[in-house]
Amino acid sequence: MAGKGIQSRVPAGKGSRQPARQQVIPDAVANRMARRIAIGTGIPTLMGMGVFVGSYLLVSREIVDIAPGATLAASGACFFLGLLGLSFGVLSASWEDQPGSLLGTEQIGVNISRLRSSIRSMRAASNTPPPPPSSGRKDR
Repeated sequence: MAGKGIQSRVPAGKGSRQPARQQVIPDAVANRMARRIAIGTGIPTLMGMGVFVGSYLLVSREIVDIAPGATLAASGACFFLGLLGLSFGVLSASWEDQPGSLLGTEQIGVNISRLRSSIRSMRAASNTPPPPPSSGRKDR
């Protein structure tokens, strides 16, 4: 898939009144996002699973008595951190061809404003009234 990018096509005439359009995410940007998402979600997810394993080992060997609620809260916090890592991975990646910094914190504001303007333009396009339906008969 190298060199092709990620493409999505909206076919014309399939319940849509808009012409076909094509959106392409360049490979460099897609790989950058995937790498950040893998790190931002993978590490907290492994930590969340590790909390269960560690808690089991500590309780089963009678080293420490841990309340089940504490295990649930700690693993839930790790999984929530993974959810935040997903958003951070997409929004912190540079959407330009040239890579950004290591953490990409300077890109978050830029990418959020791009996302908001895209949502506004989609809403504006969907708020245009459709043409009036034709009755199929000719007025004389």
